[in-house]
Amino acid sequence: MLSTTPRLALSRQLKNFRRFATATTTPAEQPVKDKSDTRKNVLEYRQIYPEFLPDPKIEFRNPIREKLERSDMIARRANVDIPEFYVGSVLAVTSADRHSPGKLHRFVGICIKREGCGLRANFLLRNVIDHQGVEILYDMYDPTIKGIEVLRLEKRLDNELLYLRDALPEYSTFDSNMEIEILPEGAPVPVNEIKVKLKPRPWLDRWERKNLKGVQDLELPQRFYDRAKELETPWEKYDLMKQYMRTVPEEEQVEIFSEVQTHLHRSGAAQKLKRKRTFVKPTKLA
Repeated sequence: MLSTTPRLALSRQLKNFRRFATATTTPAEQPVKDKSDTRKNVLEYRQIYPEFLPDPKIEFRNPIREKLERSDMIARRANVDIPEFYVGSVLAVTSADRHSPGKLHRFVGICIKREGCGLRANFLLRNVIDHQGVEILYDMYDPTIKGIEVLRLEKRLDNELLYLRDALPEYSTFDSNMEIEILPEGAPVPVNEIKVKLKPRPWLDRWERKNLKGVQDLELPQRFYDRAKELETPWEKYDLMKQYMRTVPEEEQVEIFSEVQTHLHRSGAAQKLKRKRTFVKPTKLA
Protein backbone atom coordinates (compact mmCIF):
# COMPACT_ATOMS: atom_id res chain seq x y z
CA MET A 1 0.00 0.00 0.00
CA LEU A 2 1.37 3.41 -1.01
CA SER A 3 2.14 5.94 1.67
CA THR A 4 0.70 9.46 1.76
CA THR A 5 3.81 11.13 0.31
CA PRO A 6 4.01 9.02 -2.91
CA ARG A 7 0.27 9.49 -3.43
CA LEU A 8 0.65 13.27 -3.15
CA ALA A 9 3.55 13.26 -5.62
CA LEU A 10 1.57 11.13 -8.07
CA SER A 11 -1.41 13.49 -7.82
CA ARG A 12 0.80 16.49 -8.58
CA GLN A 13 2.28 14.75 -11.60
CA LEU A 14 -1.21 14.02 -12.97
CA LYS A 15 -2.25 17.66 -12.52
CA ASN A 16 0.86 18.90 -14.31
CA PHE A 17 0.25 16.46 -17.16
CA ARG A 18 -3.36 17.66 -17.56
CA ARG A 19 -2.25 21.30 -17.63
CA PHE A 20 0.37 20.51 -20.27
CA ALA A 21 -2.12 18.56 -22.38
CA THR A 22 -4.69 21.38 -22.16
CA ALA A 23 -2.13 24.02 -23.07
CA THR A 24 -0.95 22.09 -26.12
CA THR A 25 -4.35 21.07 -27.50
CA THR A 26 -6.49 24.17 -26.90
CA PRO A 27 -4.92 26.42 -29.58
CA ALA A 28 -5.25 23.68 -32.19
CA GLU A 29 -8.90 23.06 -31.33
CA GLN A 30 -9.84 26.77 -31.41
CA PRO A 31 -8.64 28.36 -34.65
CA VAL A 32 -7.89 32.05 -34.43
CA LYS A 33 -10.03 34.25 -36.64
CA ASP A 34 -8.25 36.69 -38.88
CA LYS A 35 -9.37 40.22 -38.04
CA SER A 36 -8.76 41.40 -41.60
CA ASP A 37 -11.14 38.73 -42.97
CA THR A 38 -13.78 39.72 -40.42
CA ARG A 39 -13.55 43.39 -41.38
CA LYS A 40 -13.70 42.49 -45.07
CA ASN A 41 -16.88 40.47 -44.54
CA VAL A 42 -18.42 43.30 -42.50
CA LEU A 43 -17.63 45.81 -45.26
CA GLU A 44 -19.16 43.53 -47.90
CA TYR A 45 -22.34 42.94 -45.91
CA ARG A 46 -22.57 46.62 -45.01
CA GLN A 47 -22.76 47.50 -48.70
CA ILE A 48 -25.15 44.70 -49.67
CA TYR A 49 -27.45 44.83 -46.62
CA PRO A 50 -27.25 48.41 -45.29
CA GLU A 51 -30.81 48.20 -43.93
CA PHE A 52 -29.73 45.69 -41.27
CA LEU A 53 -27.71 48.40 -39.52
CA PRO A 54 -29.76 50.36 -36.97
CA ASP A 55 -30.27 54.10 -37.00
CA PRO A 56 -27.09 55.61 -35.52
CA LYS A 57 -29.05 58.36 -33.74
CA ILE A 58 -29.06 57.46 -30.07
CA GLU A 59 -32.61 58.75 -29.51
CA PHE A 60 -33.96 56.18 -31.97
CA ARG A 61 -32.03 53.17 -30.65
CA ASN A 62 -33.92 50.27 -29.10
CA PRO A 63 -32.05 46.92 -29.01
CA ILE A 64 -35.18 44.81 -28.52
CA ARG A 65 -37.05 46.42 -31.41
CA GLU A 66 -33.98 46.20 -33.66
CA LYS A 67 -33.56 42.48 -32.97
CA LEU A 68 -37.25 41.80 -33.64
CA GLU A 69 -37.07 43.78 -36.88
CA ARG A 70 -34.04 41.81 -38.04
CA SER A 71 -35.94 38.58 -37.39
CA ASP A 72 -38.88 39.84 -39.47
CA MET A 73 -36.54 40.96 -42.27
CA ILE A 74 -34.82 37.57 -42.40
CA ALA A 75 -38.19 35.80 -42.45
CA ARG A 76 -39.33 38.06 -45.30
CA ARG A 77 -36.18 37.34 -47.29
CA ALA A 78 -36.86 33.62 -46.92
CA ASN A 79 -40.13 34.09 -48.86
CA VAL A 80 -39.18 36.80 -51.38
CA ASP A 81 -35.85 37.07 -53.16
CA ILE A 82 -34.41 40.52 -52.42
CA PRO A 83 -31.26 40.57 -54.54
CA GLU A 84 -28.12 42.62 -54.25
CA PHE A 85 -28.45 46.06 -55.85
CA TYR A 86 -27.11 49.57 -55.51
CA VAL A 87 -27.98 53.11 -56.47
CA GLY A 88 -27.60 53.12 -60.25
CA SER A 89 -28.80 49.54 -60.78
CA VAL A 90 -31.76 48.92 -63.09
CA LEU A 91 -34.51 46.93 -61.37
CA ALA A 92 -37.87 45.41 -62.22
CA VAL A 93 -40.29 45.25 -59.30
CA THR A 94 -43.46 43.17 -59.42
CA SER A 95 -46.06 44.12 -56.83
CA ALA A 96 -49.67 43.28 -56.10
CA ASP A 97 -52.18 45.80 -57.47
CA ARG A 98 -55.89 45.06 -57.46
CA HIS A 99 -56.50 47.67 -60.18
CA SER A 100 -54.05 46.12 -62.68
CA PRO A 101 -54.81 43.29 -65.11
CA GLY A 102 -53.87 40.04 -63.46
CA LYS A 103 -53.70 41.85 -60.10
CA LEU A 104 -49.96 42.42 -60.62
CA HIS A 105 -47.96 45.48 -61.65
CA ARG A 106 -44.41 45.43 -62.98
CA PHE A 107 -42.30 48.57 -63.08
CA VAL A 108 -38.81 48.91 -64.57
CA GLY A 109 -36.56 51.77 -63.57
CA ILE A 110 -33.18 52.90 -62.32
CA CYS A 111 -32.62 53.11 -58.58
CA ILE A 112 -31.92 56.77 -57.82
CA LYS A 113 -32.12 56.60 -54.02
CA ARG A 114 -31.88 54.01 -51.27
CA GLU A 115 -32.32 54.89 -47.62
CA GLY A 116 -33.86 53.85 -44.32
CA CYS A 117 -33.02 51.13 -41.85
CA GLY A 118 -34.86 48.11 -40.54
CA LEU A 119 -38.38 47.57 -41.79
CA ARG A 120 -38.46 51.22 -42.90
CA ALA A 121 -35.87 50.65 -45.64
CA ASN A 122 -37.00 51.86 -49.06
CA PHE A 123 -35.71 52.56 -52.56
CA LEU A 124 -36.84 54.89 -55.34
CA LEU A 125 -37.08 53.85 -59.01
CA ARG A 126 -37.31 56.23 -61.95
CA ASN A 127 -38.19 55.77 -65.62
CA VAL A 128 -39.36 58.01 -68.44
CA ILE A 129 -42.58 56.69 -70.01
CA ASP A 130 -44.26 58.53 -72.89
CA HIS A 131 -41.95 61.53 -72.34
CA GLN A 132 -43.07 61.77 -68.72
CA GLY A 133 -40.83 61.04 -65.74
CA VAL A 134 -42.37 58.42 -63.44
CA GLU A 135 -41.03 57.56 -59.99
CA ILE A 136 -42.23 54.90 -57.55
CA LEU A 137 -41.07 54.60 -53.96
CA TYR A 138 -41.04 51.00 -52.71
CA ASP A 139 -40.72 49.79 -49.14
CA MET A 140 -38.18 47.00 -49.39
CA TYR A 141 -40.04 44.70 -47.01
CA ASP A 142 -43.54 45.57 -48.19
CA PRO A 143 -45.62 42.34 -48.25
CA THR A 144 -47.26 43.45 -51.51
CA ILE A 145 -43.93 43.09 -53.35
CA LYS A 146 -43.90 39.75 -55.14
CA GLY A 147 -40.47 39.91 -56.71
CA ILE A 148 -37.44 42.11 -57.40
CA GLU A 149 -35.27 41.48 -60.46
CA VAL A 150 -31.90 43.08 -61.13
CA LEU A 151 -31.74 43.73 -64.87
CA ARG A 152 -28.43 45.59 -64.73
CA LEU A 153 -26.21 45.50 -61.66
CA GLU A 154 -23.89 48.48 -61.37
CA LYS A 155 -22.90 51.41 -59.20
CA ARG A 156 -22.61 55.11 -59.98
CA LEU A 157 -20.18 57.80 -58.91
CA ASP A 158 -22.70 59.41 -56.52
CA ASN A 159 -24.67 57.98 -53.60
CA GLU A 160 -27.90 59.52 -54.92
CA LEU A 161 -29.08 60.15 -58.47
CA LEU A 162 -31.86 62.62 -57.76
CA TYR A 163 -30.30 64.97 -60.29
CA LEU A 164 -31.68 62.70 -63.03
CA ARG A 165 -34.93 64.60 -62.53
CA ASP A 166 -33.22 67.61 -64.10
CA ALA A 167 -31.18 65.60 -66.62
CA LEU A 168 -31.99 64.81 -70.23
CA PRO A 169 -34.68 62.09 -70.57
CA GLU A 170 -32.40 59.55 -72.25
CA TYR A 171 -30.48 59.04 -69.01
CA SER A 172 -33.64 57.75 -67.29
CA THR A 173 -35.33 55.88 -70.14
CA PHE A 174 -35.44 52.08 -69.99
CA ASP A 175 -37.45 49.56 -71.97
CA SER A 176 -40.14 47.82 -69.93
CA ASN A 177 -39.18 44.57 -71.72
CA MET A 178 -35.49 44.98 -70.95
CA GLU A 179 -33.69 41.65 -70.62
CA ILE A 180 -31.28 40.68 -67.87
CA GLU A 181 -27.67 41.50 -68.71
CA ILE A 182 -25.27 38.87 -67.43
CA LEU A 183 -21.85 39.40 -65.90
CA PRO A 184 -19.21 36.69 -65.44
CA GLU A 185 -19.53 34.70 -62.23
CA GLY A 186 -17.56 36.23 -59.37
CA ALA A 187 -16.90 39.52 -61.18
CA PRO A 188 -16.83 42.66 -59.01
CA VAL A 189 -19.71 45.09 -59.19
CA PRO A 190 -18.81 47.54 -61.98
CA VAL A 191 -18.94 51.30 -61.54
CA ASN A 192 -20.61 53.23 -64.34
CA GLU A 193 -18.57 56.42 -64.68
CA ILE A 194 -20.94 58.10 -67.11
CA LYS A 195 -21.47 61.84 -66.57
CA VAL A 196 -24.98 63.04 -67.33
CA LYS A 197 -25.87 66.38 -68.83
CA LEU A 198 -28.45 68.49 -67.03
CA LYS A 199 -31.08 70.61 -68.70
CA PRO A 200 -30.81 74.40 -68.39
CA ARG A 201 -31.95 76.03 -65.17
CA PRO A 202 -34.28 76.26 -63.26
CA TRP A 203 -33.58 73.02 -61.39
CA LEU A 204 -35.27 71.25 -58.51
CA ASP A 205 -32.20 71.71 -56.31
CA ARG A 206 -28.91 73.60 -56.09
CA TRP A 207 -26.85 70.90 -57.75
CA GLU A 208 -23.74 73.10 -57.89
CA ARG A 209 -23.60 72.85 -54.08
CA LYS A 210 -23.75 69.04 -53.92
CA ASN A 211 -20.20 68.28 -55.09
CA LEU A 212 -21.50 65.79 -57.66
CA LYS A 213 -19.15 63.51 -59.59
CA GLY A 214 -21.55 62.08 -62.16
CA VAL A 215 -22.62 65.37 -63.75
CA GLN A 216 -21.06 67.27 -66.62
CA ASP A 217 -20.01 70.90 -66.31
CA LEU A 218 -23.06 72.90 -65.24
CA GLU A 219 -21.95 75.97 -67.21
CA LEU A 220 -23.12 78.44 -64.57
CA PRO A 221 -21.87 81.98 -63.93
CA GLN A 222 -18.94 82.20 -61.52
CA ARG A 223 -21.07 83.75 -58.77
CA PHE A 224 -22.91 80.43 -58.30
CA TYR A 225 -19.66 78.57 -57.66
CA ASP A 226 -18.41 81.31 -55.34
CA ARG A 227 -21.58 81.05 -53.27
CA ALA A 228 -21.30 77.25 -53.17
CA LYS A 229 -17.73 77.56 -51.89
CA GLU A 230 -18.86 79.91 -49.13
CA LEU A 231 -21.39 77.33 -47.92
CA GLU A 232 -18.94 74.43 -47.87
CA THR A 233 -18.11 72.78 -44.54
CA PRO A 234 -14.74 71.06 -45.13
CA TRP A 235 -14.02 70.91 -41.39
CA GLU A 236 -16.75 68.33 -40.80
CA LYS A 237 -14.50 65.49 -41.97
CA TYR A 238 -12.22 66.26 -39.01
CA ASP A 239 -15.07 66.31 -36.48
CA LEU A 240 -14.56 62.89 -34.89
CA MET A 241 -17.48 63.25 -32.49
CA LYS A 242 -19.88 64.05 -35.32
CA GLN A 243 -18.65 61.06 -37.31
CA TYR A 244 -19.06 58.85 -34.25
CA MET A 245 -22.66 60.00 -33.77
CA ARG A 246 -23.43 59.26 -37.44
CA THR A 247 -22.07 55.72 -37.49
CA VAL A 248 -22.61 52.40 -35.74
CA PRO A 249 -19.54 51.03 -33.87
CA GLU A 250 -17.65 48.41 -35.84
CA GLU A 251 -17.90 45.89 -33.00
CA GLU A 252 -21.69 46.15 -33.11
CA GLN A 253 -21.66 45.82 -36.90
CA VAL A 254 -19.66 42.59 -36.63
CA GLU A 255 -22.17 41.22 -34.13
CA ILE A 256 -25.19 42.17 -36.27
CA PHE A 257 -23.83 40.80 -39.54
CA SER A 258 -22.64 37.61 -37.85
CA GLU A 259 -26.23 37.03 -36.77
CA VAL A 260 -27.57 37.95 -40.21
CA GLN A 261 -25.07 35.74 -42.01
CA THR A 262 -25.98 32.74 -39.86
CA HIS A 263 -29.71 33.07 -40.49
CA LEU A 264 -29.32 33.77 -44.20
CA HIS A 265 -27.08 30.75 -44.56
CA ARG A 266 -29.63 28.56 -42.82
CA SER A 267 -32.43 29.75 -45.09
CA GLY A 268 -30.31 29.33 -48.20
CA ALA A 269 -30.23 33.05 -48.90
CA ALA A 270 -26.45 33.21 -48.65
CA GLN A 271 -26.30 31.91 -52.22
CA LYS A 272 -27.55 35.31 -53.37
CA LEU A 273 -24.04 36.66 -52.98
CA LYS A 274 -22.91 34.36 -55.80
CA ARG A 275 -25.65 35.24 -58.27
CA LYS A 276 -24.81 36.27 -61.80
CA ARG A 277 -24.23 39.98 -62.01
CA THR A 278 -25.20 42.13 -64.95
CA PHE A 279 -23.58 45.08 -66.65
CA VAL A 280 -23.40 46.74 -70.07
CA LYS A 281 -20.68 49.24 -70.90
CA PRO A 282 -22.36 52.65 -71.22
CA THR A 283 -22.28 54.41 -74.56
CA LYS A 284 -21.26 58.04 -74.65
CA LEU A 285 -24.10 60.30 -75.66
CA ALA A 286 -23.59 62.97 -78.26
